[in-house]
Amino acid sequence: MNPPAAPMTLSMPPIGLGVFRAAPDEAYAAVRAALDAGYRHIDTAQVYRNEAAVGQAVRDSGLKPAEVFVTTKLWNDNQHPARLQDAVARSIEALGLGAPSLFLLHWPVPGLRLGAWAALEELQAAGVLRGIGVSNFMVPHLEELLRHARVAPVVNQIEVHPFLQQRAVRAFCAAQGIIVQAYSPLTKGLRLGHPVVQHIALAVNRSAAQVLLRWGLQHGLVVLPKSTRPERIRENLALDDFALDSAHMAALDALEENLVTGWNPQQVA
Repeated sequence: MNPPAAPMTLSMPPIGLGVFRAAPDEAYAAVRAALDAGYRHIDTAQVYRNEAAVGQAVRDSGLKPAEVFVTTKLWNDNQHPARLQDAVARSIEALGLGAPSLFLLHWPVPGLRLGAWAALEELQAAGVLRGIGVSNFMVPHLEELLRHARVAPVVNQIEVHPFLQQRAVRAFCAAQGIIVQAYSPLTKGLRLGHPVVQHIALAVNRSAAQVLLRWGLQHGLVVLPKSTRPERIRENLALDDFALDSAHMAALDALEENLVTGWNPQQVA
């Protein structure tokens, strides 16, 4: 079988707002606050049940849909061939923005993921979808996918932060030209008080959250922090006017502990 075509090139802002399971009214307010603050990248999913709120917020912002990079994801049950096309159509309708910038398989569902990927390839070829990618795929899942795919995923969205660095997955993706998006880059708050993180935050006069996000950016990740608080949303975007030096990066790199704060795909066959 011929190798898959290289991932398509997308203009993807390196910082996005995640709306993981935010209630629709919370998601709407958060997206409006984010767009007002200067975000141009929003990440949602079918299972979050807030696609319609996200789309409404984008439309109400006064921005053109093409100005905002919007990602959504196909939930596990909808990878079944009898459900997939209708599920994709429902997401597009709920968002109300035309074809989303990026449509991901949310999970490497055994027995369904290869067929679901082939269906996304067909929808992309037909112009129904723009970019297509995956989420929570580990190296064996990516190797299997690339053996069968006609088009390589443009993105693999996985949990990444200094306490869960996913180095093997990141290295594999880099070799294949696949962008890594980091969800839960703030550890869901579990390690914001870590002494090393706090020490570096004090040294650079920034918040612990900004330190973790800056670490991700300096490792070439697209970071997707979630917040529904306008002041935190603004803070998480303010990362361009400082950098972590090599000693700070090394100290953060030494914090690996395989801390999975959400779903764990590491043992999925």
